[in-house]
Amino acid sequence: MAIRLVPDQDRPSAAIEISLARPLPDYDLEQMDQPTPRDVDGVLVSQGFRDLVDDTRGVLTEILSGTGFEISQLTGAICPGDDEVYRPGLWIVLKLTSAPTNGELSADSLARIKTFADQLEKRLNLA
Repeated sequence: MAIRLVPDQDRPSAAIEISLARPLPDYDLEQMDQPTPRDVDGVLVSQGFRDLVDDTRGVLTEILSGTGFEISQLTGAICPGDDEVYRPGLWIVLKLTSAPTNGELSADSLARIKTFADQLEKRLNLA
């Protein structure tokens, strides 16, 4: 699994992209590598993936409690992998609620977001 952090320019938010590389049998997600983005679409609309998104929201809400961050967006993603394959993933946008709307996140805030992603990965056993 790969985690990519993408800070927003001129906004107090950042996106987390989590590419799912290994099977997640608890969610009936067995085949991650797909030959085309269209094939990933079938995974993203499956009941197992929707359950994963629901669990992600619950765990992330708990992780973010009292931190000043909130979930702005949580959805599925089509992630390019190695060797011309595509994988399903999670796309999460977190926003720092106490920051001015036209400012960027500090290095400390970005480090905290990385910690949140690592905690999410561990709690949902994504790695």
